[in-house]
Amino acid sequence: MNYIADNENLSDKIVLLRLDLNVPLQDGLITDETRIDKVLPIINFLIKKRSKIVIISHIGRPKGKVNKIFSLKPICENLEKKVEQKVRLINENIFNLKKEDLFKNHNNQIVFLENIRFYKEEEKNDISFAKHLAELGDLYVNDAFSCSHRAHASVSKITEFLPSFAGLQLKTEIDALKKVTSEIKKPITCIIGGSKISTKIGVIKNLIPRFDNIIIVGGMANNIISYNGNNIGKSIKEENCEKIIEEIYKTLKNHSCKLTLPEDVLIGKNIDGKSQVKKLNDIKNDDLILDIGPKTIKKINSIIEVSNTILWNGPAGYFENPNFAIGSYEIAKSIIKKNKEKSIYSVLGGGDTIALINQINAMKNFNFVSTAGGAFLEYLEGKDLPGIKALN
Repeated sequence: MNYIADNENLSDKIVLLRLDLNVPLQDGLITDETRIDKVLPIINFLIKKRSKIVIISHIGRPKGKVNKIFSLKPICENLEKKVEQKVRLINENIFNLKKEDLFKNHNNQIVFLENIRFYKEEEKNDISFAKHLAELGDLYVNDAFSCSHRAHASVSKITEFLPSFAGLQLKTEIDALKKVTSEIKKPITCIIGGSKISTKIGVIKNLIPRFDNIIIVGGMANNIISYNGNNIGKSIKEENCEKIIEEIYKTLKNHSCKLTLPEDVLIGKNIDGKSQVKKLNDIKNDDLILDIGPKTIKKINSIIEVSNTILWNGPAGYFENPNFAIGSYEIAKSIIKKNKEKSIYSVLGGGDTIALINQINAMKNFNFVSTAGGAFLEYLEGKDLPGIKALN
C-alpha cells in the first residue's frame, strides 16, 4: 500500500481526499467533533505541501437524493475555524463540474463537494461516476478507514482511474489494528460489549484463536447468562441466539482462550432508576440488568492488570445513567493506569465506547481510539475491506 506521506511531489496537485465526516447533528449543530479532529493531520499535511484539496465525504443516509438536512455546510464551517482558512462548499451538480472550475480563486486551497451520497451512483459503486470524480483531481487519498468496508464509488472504484494513496489516519488505524490481530504482544485481552451478540459473533470467533481472554459484558452478556440457565428478568436480550452461543463455546473448546462473563450485576427497575447489586441467582422477573457488579469489576481489572495488549469495543452497562456507568468507568480507569505506566497497548472502538470516553475526557489516555464502527468490526473479523483492497 502506498502512503501519501511518502510522496514528496504534491505542490499544486489537486488531491481528491476521501474523509468520513459523518458527525452527529442536532438542529444543524455538531454534537461530537471527534471525526473532524481526527482528519486535521492529513488536511494540515496537504496544506503544508501546497496541494489543492478537494474533500469528498458524506453525512447520514440521504438515499441518493439532495436533502438539506444532510448538507456538509456545518462541517465546512467547523473545519474553517480549525484550519484557519477559507473552505468553499460546492453546491453545483458534480456531473456539471470540471477540474478547471474547482480553484478559479487561486487563494482557495480547500473545497468541499456537497454530500457524495446525494448521488445514487455513489452507493451503487457506479464506474462512470467514479471515473468522472477521478477526472476532477490529479491523485486520490483515502483517509476514511471507517468507510473502507463500503464498496462505494468514492471509496473503492475511483482508485481504478488515478494514482491512489492511503492517508495518515488510515495508516495509523491499520497499524493499531495490526497490533491486536497480527503483531500481538501477549497476553492479549478483548472486552466486548453492546447489545447484539449476532453482530459480533464473527469478531469473537476470529479472535478466540489469537487472544488469551475474551470478556463479554453489556447486553450481549445477558444472552449467555440466560443460556447458562439464569433468570435475566426483563433485561435486554437478542432472540434466537442459542446457536451463536453454542458456536462460541465450541470454538473456545479448541483453543486456550478464556471466556469471562459477569458474576454479579447492577440491576434497576427501569433505566432511569437507582442501582442495586445482585448475584445472578437472585434476579427477579421485574429486574433489569444494567451494569456489571463489584465482583465482576474486580475480576476484569485483575485480567487487565496482567495483559500487555487490550482491545475494547462496547460499554459494560447503560452508562447514560451514572448509576450504571460504574463498570465502564472502572474498566477505563484500569486501562488508563496501565497506559500511564506504559505497560499495555490499548485499542478502543465503537460509537458508544467513544461517547463514554468523551464523558470522562480521556480520549488521549489510550494508544488508539477508532471512530470506525462497521469497518473496525469487519477488519477484526478478518474480512477484506473494499477500500483497503483497492489501495493494494
